[in-house]
Amino acid sequence: MEETFQASKGLTGLDEHQVRRWNSWHRWVTLAMLAHAFLAVTAAAERRDRPATDGLIPLTGNAIQHLFAALINPAHDLAHRLHWSQWRRRHRARARDCHYRRQATSQP
Repeated sequence: MEETFQASKGLTGLDEHQVRRWNSWHRWVTLAMLAHAFLAVTAAAERRDRPATDGLIPLTGNAIQHLFAALINPAHDLAHRLHWSQWRRRHRARARDCHYRRQATSQP
């Protein structure tokens, strides 16, 4: 539960509301939790329907949030964003593999 709350704070801005009235706080929390649910369900469906290929990590909620934001407010063209996403997923997969190898060699 705590991990979900922390992820929601970071991804959907759950902690960025100034509480003045109950109604506004309730609306903000509801919207933030719906956004987090959308990201979680989309990431789970992506992992189920399209498993990650070799050399890429699965799409995370953070990556989906970046891609969704790029669709809404395009600072670059979509091809650039998709290429960046592929590069980042490949880079993170290499970092993960190196970390696992280093951990395996340091274990007694």
